[in-house]
Amino acid sequence: MLRFLIRRLSSAFVILILISAFTFLIFFAAPRDPAVLACGKNCTEAAKDIIRDNLGLNDPIAQQYWEFMRGIVMGRDFSVGRCDAPCLGVSFNTDLMVWDTIVDRLPLTLSLSLGGLVIFLTLGLGAGLMAAAKKGTVTDKTLSSMSLVFSSMQIYFLGPIVLGALVFSSGIMESPRYVPITEDPLGWFTGLLIPWFVMALIFTAQYTRMSRSSMIEQLQEEHVRTARAKGMSRPYVFFRYAWRGSLIPIVTILGMDLGALLGGAIVTEMTFSLAGIGRLAVDAVTNIDLPLTMGVMLIGATFILMCNVVVDAAYAYIDPRVRLG
Repeated sequence: MLRFLIRRLSSAFVILILISAFTFLIFFAAPRDPAVLACGKNCTEAAKDIIRDNLGLNDPIAQQYWEFMRGIVMGRDFSVGRCDAPCLGVSFNTDLMVWDTIVDRLPLTLSLSLGGLVIFLTLGLGAGLMAAAKKGTVTDKTLSSMSLVFSSMQIYFLGPIVLGALVFSSGIMESPRYVPITEDPLGWFTGLLIPWFVMALIFTAQYTRMSRSSMIEQLQEEHVRTARAKGMSRPYVFFRYAWRGSLIPIVTILGMDLGALLGGAIVTEMTFSLAGIGRLAVDAVTNIDLPLTMGVMLIGATFILMCNVVVDAAYAYIDPRVRLG
């Protein structure tokens, strides 16, 4: 198992290096003059020269990339001050360190993603297992119909409806907001409850349908039917044999969803006016802030790669044959 994880982590590291090189070329080699983007339209040549000198834009592109990668490990010096490792550069728009800006927004995205994950995964798997166990009954048909309806909706459609019903019309709840959990755990919970609820409605439907179909398929496998023929109880066979095999497709989608959420839940954050990584990415693109845009992309890619490694580890645990591949 350890060798398997080392191989996966090594592959993820190589891919991350390639992604960093590709994104650096896009943002600093493709533009004719990145200094113009950093300085703005009404900028003098003297100001552009200062920016090129401070950012090292006069150096060959290979040396610029080397300095960027070295800054991630050792830090760099800029005209606005020292950028300690891991240094992802300085924002063109705010003159703040990119890493510090991302770290400031990251707790909200983590809270939004992980909190929603716990809710929709618990409800989705529970409803899917119940529907599979009650296949063909009213319970199965009701859960399947509800999942079909909610899975066809989108956050930007359902979010305003929930806000209008629970916040603006009735005043039952306050508008979504982020409060650090270390300062006010209750405020943290209540402030993100509506986004979690909307995410849960949509994602729960997806995982209900997936877990139901996967479990029904596993219940038809020969080893499961053999276990039942040997006299083992239905609940024991259900959870001991069928449940484990049904997790593989669920783990696959879960890894993709979690990586996307951690990389920046753009639609969710924009819908509920929450300033997380997703909102930061939109602002960076809008302001043509190349260092900040590249930093957000690298952080998002890192989250996605790490989630893929976790998925591979889960595969190896669920099915030991994967370790031999």
